[in-house]
Amino acid sequence: MARSPKTKKTNGAEKPMTTAQALGSLLKSARDIMRKDKGLNGDLDRLPLLTWIMFLKFLDDLEQQREQEAALATKQFRPAIDPPYRWRDWAADPQGITGDELLAFINQDETRLPTGKKGSGLFAYLRGLSSSNGDNRRDVIATVFHGVDNRMKSGYLLRDVINKVADIHFTSSEELHTLGALYESMLREMRDAAGDSGEFYTPRPVVRFMVKVIDPRLGETVLDPASGTGGFLVEAFSYLSNQVKTVADRKRLQTETIFGCEPKSLPYLLGQMNLLLHGLDAPQIDPGNALRFKLSEIGEKERVDVILTNPPFGGEEEKGIQGNFPDDRQTAETALLFLQLIMRRLHRQPTRMGRSARAAVVVPNGTLFGDGVCARIKEELLKEFNLHTIVRLPSGVFAPYTGIPTNILFFDRSGPTTEVWYYEHPLPDGRKNYTKTQPIQFDEFVDCMNWWSKREENQQAWKVPVEDLLADNCNLDCRNPNGKVDFEHLPPDQLAEDIIEKEMKIAELMREIKIALGAS
Repeated sequence: MARSPKTKKTNGAEKPMTTAQALGSLLKSARDIMRKDKGLNGDLDRLPLLTWIMFLKFLDDLEQQREQEAALATKQFRPAIDPPYRWRDWAADPQGITGDELLAFINQDETRLPTGKKGSGLFAYLRGLSSSNGDNRRDVIATVFHGVDNRMKSGYLLRDVINKVADIHFTSSEELHTLGALYESMLREMRDAAGDSGEFYTPRPVVRFMVKVIDPRLGETVLDPASGTGGFLVEAFSYLSNQVKTVADRKRLQTETIFGCEPKSLPYLLGQMNLLLHGLDAPQIDPGNALRFKLSEIGEKERVDVILTNPPFGGEEEKGIQGNFPDDRQTAETALLFLQLIMRRLHRQPTRMGRSARAAVVVPNGTLFGDGVCARIKEELLKEFNLHTIVRLPSGVFAPYTGIPTNILFFDRSGPTTEVWYYEHPLPDGRKNYTKTQPIQFDEFVDCMNWWSKREENQQAWKVPVEDLLADNCNLDCRNPNGKVDFEHLPPDQLAEDIIEKEMKIAELMREIKIALGAS
């Protein structure tokens, strides 16, 4: 006997569940429509547009659901968006406003509304929202749309895209999970396109590994000061969701736990949508530069329990930003400024759970062997924090965006460093590097996670006393004494010395061969 498809109730009506295949097809159709529009160039234009449209549909579905719940509980409901700006007012009807009328309603500061009256255009209204009515989502919406514009030139094609998105239902947890997975695949495509613009994103397996071993607990605050599209925050939120047992737990997770910072409008928008799709109702993401505050003025109120991040590296910050740091620690290198910020923003006292505040930070290889300002920052890290572990990642983890070797620093506030453990993450057997088509996988971290709590030296792991590091000008770029030499992680001067040494050995060997051949 054939099984009937799953259904769900929406406003009292039975609707079939949207399958992953149907959702994928629907989103593909929407993107195909956008390819016809002359105002959009590539996925870096198409994905943000699709995202803000989905954002408004998602919000309206959520509002309708909460309105029904409030009615059943005989409670007053205050919407985040008022009519006629709700999705249901202007977008839900497939035969609704279109063409130039639709473009004017969305784009113009003042326009004729679907009701026939004059008023603010959609974006102008959304940008003017505030949380004065007690709904923090209003601030989130306003901030999102401050960085959004509509680049589509054809209001008719835009109506076609809206009609496609209208068929997505954000009222089922199963569908949200499916859509979340599809959305992440679109984010990966956007990252591929953005790689040429210097935007590098952390592979999901690396994020999962960092969250797993840093082990955030419910009751602790989690921050990513360079949150991008929200990968670390989504993973931390999912990890903490498994610890929720009560209504109070859920409220704490939703309102007092997850924090981020992202100044670029595109990643900010994508990150908001990413977090919303994964269940965080009102993401608390600061839309400004996390480095804009004077370091010495960051106090206990601004500190957190856990920091998980891959701050930008290779960039240069302006003089005004550099001036926020101590005179002897000022540098244009973004990674070093973020490392100082992270150190400053960790709580000095144990967390509510009685654990030390802690951080996991991706840094480029240059941070390990850098001197000058870099060495002074590392000296503070070693003397004021417990830099207990450095995981050395192999070549290609960030392929195809950059070949720069990277490392993960794990440190906490438990006291000064006594020794640093190194773990050299190996490439899978038979592989020379990672690539776009053969990226790193989460199960490759199993050996490291098993080693984490029962540390012993082996072919991948070794430890160095802090005295040796301080005596060597805080050079953290220590070779693995138990394994093969990893030339990609050598500092330039050491690499040059190794090359010269090997060339001399080769020359000596060739001389001996010539003598032997001559003798014969």
